[in-house]
Amino acid sequence: MVERGTGMGTSGSTRVEDHAQAVRELLQGIADGVEQVSLLDALGRRLATDLQAPVNLPMFDNSQMDGYAVSSVETIHGEPLTVVPPVPAGYAAPAHLPGTAVPVMTGAMMPPGADAVVPIEQAVPDEFLPAGTDFEVRLPANVPAGQFVRSSGTDIRAGELALPANRLLGPAQLGLAAALGIDFLPVRRRPRILLISTGDEIVRPGGVLRAGQIFDANSTILAASCQEAGAEVLMREISVDSVEAFLGTLDRVLAENDVDLVVTSGGISAGAYEVVRQALEAKGVRFGPVNIQPGGPQAIGTYLGVPFLGFPGNPVSAWVSFEVFLRPVLADLGTGVPARRRFTALVGESLDSPRGKHQFRRALVVDGMVRPIGGPGSHLLRAMSEANALIHIQPDVERLEMGESVDVMMTGFEDGGEHSEQR
Repeated sequence: MVERGTGMGTSGSTRVEDHAQAVRELLQGIADGVEQVSLLDALGRRLATDLQAPVNLPMFDNSQMDGYAVSSVETIHGEPLTVVPPVPAGYAAPAHLPGTAVPVMTGAMMPPGADAVVPIEQAVPDEFLPAGTDFEVRLPANVPAGQFVRSSGTDIRAGELALPANRLLGPAQLGLAAALGIDFLPVRRRPRILLISTGDEIVRPGGVLRAGQIFDANSTILAASCQEAGAEVLMREISVDSVEAFLGTLDRVLAENDVDLVVTSGGISAGAYEVVRQALEAKGVRFGPVNIQPGGPQAIGTYLGVPFLGFPGNPVSAWVSFEVFLRPVLADLGTGVPARRRFTALVGESLDSPRGKHQFRRALVVDGMVRPIGGPGSHLLRAMSEANALIHIQPDVERLEMGESVDVMMTGFEDGGEHSEQR
């Protein structure tokens, strides 16, 4: 049975919902604008404006089959017709002559005056003879007009709406644009995000560690998350624990690049070496706890007119912060990436949650059941790599019993074979 607490958040902390709304308001309009990109570069993007068809599809009447193009009225009695030179695909068709059958290949233009096609297998003889051979062909009687003819404009007519604005562009939509002769499309602009990881203790993967140092996972986690969500990552800088170095890095990158959003990880809580807080709190950026676990320390504001978000330094906290606060906004900005799927599921084991905290637990969804992976610790990267979902435990819930319903947000694969077999 669900045990509920008082419903109050941690003293002085901001509710998850309120912080999420503040992030949404901060980032409103950062992806406004349109850019023209080639068809393949438009894959996964959202169309910025309505697209009208510039031509008919099909562009001309053409044959749906390999066979003979005929005038249907000349087949009423099934009389033999004289075979004339063929019309291959990709060439203009001469006018149909009375009393003739014109060999046509699939996609070939219909000769003006012909209004039906008889498949080769229904003809006698039922094969095409070599070009230049004089012969007649006998076809079925009473061939209906329009048989196996793809008429111009039956798919879409010039001037009609081909694709509406905001349509997600996949292979099918790009194929339609290509068939219409369009080689560039106007798409919604992707937001450009600057990522900065901070701390004397972090080293780029592949570097050499000194005693007390660790490899920087946050830049990779956040950069990959931003790219997966359809954003463009401009820079990933590592700043040492120095206000001067941090501001120097930030100022230099903002001066040299067109940035829509700055995201940092680390340096925002109440410790002695919180470089981001020391650098930006006096400049109007707001720092404070949110009633989320993991990821309580958060920062929000602007710097030099550019929106700014500060995430915690623990890798799992940074990832959860992105999933809860930033990814939903990016999905709504027209980046082409859908929002995460949310649903309720039965929890596979009992769970405790601290009073007043909105807890997000890494979990694996298999066969409709959600099972927590690892503990609530924000350093457990292996558990994060194995999870495909986050369990949402509301602030007023202190315990969930096995088999009770819980809110779940998917973050990866579902019913994954390798993982589900292991568990």
